[in-house]
Amino acid sequence: MQPDTHLIYFDNASTTPVHPQITKLVSSLLATTYANSESLYDQGMQVSRLMERSRAQIAALLKVQPQEVIFTSGASEANNMAIKGAAFAALGKKNHLITSRVEHSSVMNAMRQLQEVFGFEVTYLDVDSRGVVDLRQLEEALSERTALVSIMAVNNEVGSVMPMRQIRQLVRSRSHALLHFDCVQALTRIDLDLSLADMASFSAHKIEGLKGSGLLIKKQHVSLVPLISGGQQEQGLRGGTANSVADIALAKTLRLALESESQTRQHTAMLNRRMRQSLAALKEIDINSPEEGVGAILNFSCRTMTSEVLMNALNQRGICVSAQSTCSSRSKAPSAVLKAMGMSDQRALSSIRCSFSLQNTEEEVDRFVRELKEILVKYGTHSL
Repeated sequence: MQPDTHLIYFDNASTTPVHPQITKLVSSLLATTYANSESLYDQGMQVSRLMERSRAQIAALLKVQPQEVIFTSGASEANNMAIKGAAFAALGKKNHLITSRVEHSSVMNAMRQLQEVFGFEVTYLDVDSRGVVDLRQLEEALSERTALVSIMAVNNEVGSVMPMRQIRQLVRSRSHALLHFDCVQALTRIDLDLSLADMASFSAHKIEGLKGSGLLIKKQHVSLVPLISGGQQEQGLRGGTANSVADIALAKTLRLALESESQTRQHTAMLNRRMRQSLAALKEIDINSPEEGVGAILNFSCRTMTSEVLMNALNQRGICVSAQSTCSSRSKAPSAVLKAMGMSDQRALSSIRCSFSLQNTEEEVDRFVRELKEILVKYGTHSL
């Protein structure tokens, strides 16, 4: 029997294929919409109008005001803009920041830089065995010295859903701190209410859009110090010639993603249940993602094989998965997220993340499990 050579892409939390409609739109825009949006001649003003139309459409879809939509190069920039911009704006008045131990590297490293280079005090909140932030610690940490609280809405490694409303209530009752949510993995996967946030970050390439394209939602009462000095682009917060094609395409990317949101949630939840049931029957496998997490992400560990060995074996069989967040994928250290959830080094060094989309199928899940079983038999006893 010939082996199945069909590629299985189970790494949608890392990035997604570009939607065919976006590919078509971008191709058209690249050929026609090349003028600088700051130019005063007709072509430049037309590009500017298209960007502002995109901004208004995005605002309507996210239920915010157009002037609260800031285009960025992605969520890492948006996270840095929110965290560092708010911290620098508070210099001399407030010197305390709060985040969790399971954040994306763009948040963790921004916080560490503010702590080590600029002298801010940072509180890193613990999480429970489900990966959910400790609200008691948050309540105790908050004070009038707190400038900003930054928490991810959905964890990118295990799919834990953070209690956004309760976090908002605590922050408002115990401080005057700003509240920022990293919503990259939350968009289309949970119900989002941006009235809870002062700032929120998004990325296009997680929802079948372009890489190098993202958003920061910044409410009008929020003051930020710009990180990129230059012209007056994006309300003076982000100097540099606009990536107008990506900014214009982002409105359609978001609309298409939200139009299929209900179907995507149902489908990925079904795939998650199917794989979870099969994995639960394997004695070598421990499931790390909480039952109540998002359906799009399923994280598990192998007792007899490291992540690197298992990923390589799956790759040879045409199956794409990841271990830690892809931004940390080259690290040899145990997953900080799984360690924060109370798991051993061995379990944290042997994790695999499968992340699903509407394009994935039940047949792919079944083939994945079959291939995994064969790999466990062939390599498992020699890998640790």
